[in-house]
Amino acid sequence: MKIATWNVNGIRAREAQLCEWLDRDRPDLVCLQELKAEPAQIPERCRHAAYHVYWHGMRAYSGVSLHVSRELHAGDPSFAHPDFDMESRIVQVAVGDLVLASVYVPNGGKDYAAKIAFLTSLADWATRLAAEGRDVVLCGDLNVAHADIDVHPRERKAGVIGQRPEERALFDRLLLGAHFVDVARAAHPDDEAMFSWWPPWRNMRQRNIGWRIDYILASRSIADRVVECRVLADVGTSDHAPVMMTLR
Repeated sequence: MKIATWNVNGIRAREAQLCEWLDRDRPDLVCLQELKAEPAQIPERCRHAAYHVYWHGMRAYSGVSLHVSRELHAGDPSFAHPDFDMESRIVQVAVGDLVLASVYVPNGGKDYAAKIAFLTSLADWATRLAAEGRDVVLCGDLNVAHADIDVHPRERKAGVIGQRPEERALFDRLLLGAHFVDVARAAHPDDEAMFSWWPPWRNMRQRNIGWRIDYILASRSIADRVVECRVLADVGTSDHAPVMMTLR
């Protein structure tokens, strides 16, 4: 099984690239963020026939979606939103015993308090699911670099949003409360160049001067089955790259 996440930074701008990637790698479960489109604005080509798809978006802003392979789930999946959803930022689905969520955390630049509130609610929600004994995979753009290793040395700046101690503390709370494993970091514990987002100027992506802010967080029972998890830096022209894990 393959589970993947990608902040597309505009689904209409990435229409062809999304379809090419899905056809190439055929992930079974796909989480997208930053659609920047209402459901009616989604290109028809992106309503991929191989998937059940749920679009949760706003015009020119935010938005998330979930793709569930029809081979994995024959019936219509039941999609839902936790009560702390704001600005079309989270959608979840149950696939068998697994709860999968696509999440786009506010970046905090315009309303830092809203970002902290969202992260707090996200940690509470994940902790409740863990207490219920659910297997959970949370995918998406969390807009936090968990540790200094997740930021290129040139981009490490004290006090910058996305690297602040209180954000990282909430990330720790999310991991510990839900007993999550940061799958990519567990697979590559010493990789100091594993970035998923690059500032869109001065050829930062080509020079790999970036941040790791896109994650797949998984319950231990899921993480123990991981064969591979990597950033697909060759995919697309978004300022983010997809992250994909493969389970045995």
